Amino acid sequence: MDRSELVELLSTEGLRLLDSLPPYHSERDVLRMVSDLRKAGHSPGLVAAVLTQAKLRSKATAKFGDFAERMLFTEAGLEQATRLPVAARHAGRFQSAGLERVADLGCGIGGDALAISALDIEVLAVDADEVTAAIASYNLAPFPRTTVEHRKAEDVDLRSFDGVFLDPARRTAGHGQTSRLTDPDEYSPSLGFAFELATGRSVGVKLGPGLDRDLIPSSAEAQWVSVDGQVVEMGLWFGVLARPGVGRAALVIRGDEADELTARADSDDEATGGLGDYLYEPDGAVIRARLIGDLARSVDGRMLADGIAYITSDTLSTTPFATAFRVIETLPFNERDLKRALRERGIGTLEIKKRGVDVDPATLRKRLSLSGSASATLLLTRVAGKHTAMLVERIH
Repeated sequence: MDRSELVELLSTEGLRLLDSLPPYHSERDVLRMVSDLRKAGHSPGLVAAVLTQAKLRSKATAKFGDFAERMLFTEAGLEQATRLPVAARHAGRFQSAGLERVADLGCGIGGDALAISALDIEVLAVDADEVTAAIASYNLAPFPRTTVEHRKAEDVDLRSFDGVFLDPARRTAGHGQTSRLTDPDEYSPSLGFAFELATGRSVGVKLGPGLDRDLIPSSAEAQWVSVDGQVVEMGLWFGVLARPGVGRAALVIRGDEADELTARADSDDEATGGLGDYLYEPDGAVIRARLIGDLARSVDGRMLADGIAYITSDTLSTTPFATAFRVIETLPFNERDLKRALRERGIGTLEIKKRGVDVDPATLRKRLSLSGSASATLLLTRVAGKHTAMLVERIH
């Protein structure tokens, strides 16, 4: 979306037309709607702009729920926007710390600023991109104590603010198809700027979950967040936004439920041991936070092998931090013998999970030439240094 398209979209005609459109379901809807809107006399530019927004609103429902129906987006802005349940927890930190004026530097389309503003905290939201800042202004218009400015984060005078939130752009500039940046110095603003800002201030920084852990300052609380099984971010918290005694945290959100595993630092792994009756696959946030050892101890478990994020136990424990499997039987790891064993059991549909072994599940599944009416889950890993295949049953 360029500036001219945004001007057309933000016109009275554009917004009315956008809100009048039926929900977007598929690309097949587009051809029909384009034809209908053009017959109604709307310009090609306006038609393209409102249909793009209709598509983005539909896609944004996964992150913003019903709020998406009244928001505007760019494709790149939606990609990096914080999911509303996670943004609400960001905002809760500022509220719990008693902070009253927050600067959101690199606000994007305004997702985090929206959550903070909803708690009646005064917010200055800035973005270096003119189109993105204009969209944030639209999305944040319902909040009278929130101001949006088109400005670089580095140019903001922060002396009157008691809290700062940064979500550095980690993709190349643009509003459509962009590519991921791998060098933190190329983020906008840069990671160095964010860390310098955090010296002596209460600052929150949203980053990708795969950031090099060696870059995490010792003064920060690092929290990895997963939503419905997908690790979505790592947040670094400084000053009063960091919780005392918490250096590592794994926040696991599933539906309306949220659970958190915390520790002062990375936890030591449990000792390895033999395969028990149950196997646990830790949530990705727990793995990223390196709290697998604490999780193992909480389920009376042990590590299946050094350096492999599987836990085994002789008893079943309920935990929100891992998926549990019942071990049905071990099978030959050799491909020929494994193929025969699966055929004997009539398994035609197979989920393959693996850790610590050099196997491509899709290629292996094809070579196994599966046939039969039964379905199963096959887990490939190492036990006591030995390659092992086992049939397991997922416990819901």
